[in-house]
Amino acid sequence: MHARKIGAVAATAVAVLAARDLIQKRHALLRNFPVIGHARYLLETIGPELRQYIVTSNEEERPFSRDQRTWIYASAKEENNYFGFGTEVDVEHVQGHAYLKQRTFAGALPEAHDAHDPQAPLPSAKVLGGPRGRAKAFRPASVVNISAMSFGSLSGAAITALNKGAALAGTMHNTGEGGLSPYHRNGGDLILQIGTAYFGCRNEDGSFNLDKLKDVVASAPVKAIEIKLSQGAKPGLGGMLPGAKVTEEIAAIRGIPVGKDCASPSRHTAFSDVDSMLDFVELLATETGLPVGVKSAVGELGFWQELATLMARGDRGVDFVTIDGGEGGTGAAPRMFADSVALPFRMGFSRVYGTFAELGLTDDLTFIASGKLGLPENAAVAFALGADMINVAREAMLSIGCIQSQKCHTDKCPTGIATQNPWLARGLDPASKSTRAAVYLRTLRRELIKVSSALGVAHPALITPNDIDIMNGDYEARTLADVYGYQDGWGELGPQLAKEIKALLAG
Repeated sequence: MHARKIGAVAATAVAVLAARDLIQKRHALLRNFPVIGHARYLLETIGPELRQYIVTSNEEERPFSRDQRTWIYASAKEENNYFGFGTEVDVEHVQGHAYLKQRTFAGALPEAHDAHDPQAPLPSAKVLGGPRGRAKAFRPASVVNISAMSFGSLSGAAITALNKGAALAGTMHNTGEGGLSPYHRNGGDLILQIGTAYFGCRNEDGSFNLDKLKDVVASAPVKAIEIKLSQGAKPGLGGMLPGAKVTEEIAAIRGIPVGKDCASPSRHTAFSDVDSMLDFVELLATETGLPVGVKSAVGELGFWQELATLMARGDRGVDFVTIDGGEGGTGAAPRMFADSVALPFRMGFSRVYGTFAELGLTDDLTFIASGKLGLPENAAVAFALGADMINVAREAMLSIGCIQSQKCHTDKCPTGIATQNPWLARGLDPASKSTRAAVYLRTLRRELIKVSSALGVAHPALITPNDIDIMNGDYEARTLADVYGYQDGWGELGPQLAKEIKALLAG
């Protein structure tokens, strides 16, 4: 009798816990997997001890280590994101590790440069589209923005959370190539990405339709257009959306038939070389008034050399280039492409930047960087190499609950982010997760302000490649400029741009 009572009490407690998990909106994992989901949090609590003695250290996991994920989670939740008792990195022996060289004396920094103010302004040092005189040129309000992730690859709930988060944090949100969905219309400013399949602005045969593009641009707060040439996850490779996943909603957004396989070509049909690509860029800019740029991972350099050479003439050009590192990867991709196609970010970005720097063009366009840059130390290196802004993707996913289960390609994401499964997606509450995304974005900006201040400059775009050393074997280091062959002045803003951003921050 006593045992039955205990069993009844236990069953009631489990039922109450299950009901609570299903109703609460803070944890998507618990909404989707009531009761048993708590095991994950228990294991996470003792995870550092288990890994320390049995599995791996906090710095060994990939793509993001436990320490990196912990920093993002804590930042998104407004918790203490400091670490105690020293670094776990073997600082004297880690090949390729970056070290930022703080300055002892730096002079007065502007009042806006307050590392403790979560709302501290951190605008772009360049006006996007300004050098080419675009009708709707503007200065981006944030140097940190959300990278391209399409509705289809992410759930509607996840896109909603990210877009609302972008609005709260004053950042921009890239739509990805899957078209502009209703979930992108929650207040965040947009960069509209056009991929090889021209989703949302295509004819029935898959060719580009300018009038449809103009209609899409007019219907939402689109601030710029990005032509996707390739991405870090699968550079040079097209995609296939199986017919089973082409729902009525996705079909309507993308402009494709319901229930039929939809192939994204590996290359564009609206242009066939650099010359015709620039004609296409100028057409879009003229017809919409918006800044227009390209996004690409970096492989052979002939494309970039020809682009810089043609832009040097002054009559045509892109307003920005987004460089994606080969280590990027929110999209599902064949292992070989993820591992071995396209250069890693630092190498790829530096080669492209140098191509434009040799012709004196770096002040004439905006450099946007992406590829695991949502961590302050990685972002600082990107700015030192010449980036003007950074985009974050997987880090933004982590901020809204991603647990790096690496099931993005299975449609079985347990937190409802990278899935179209209605049951899994319902676990993600856009309202609460949007706040976390916004807090993470603000925190990353604040960390960049702290880093800039330590280096004695007023803005991360003023960090130079001589401010950072890269470990080159035991007890030896070389400057970032030396490692990547930068000449004097490369990676730095021109005097006028530097003066403008200092004045802007000074108020």
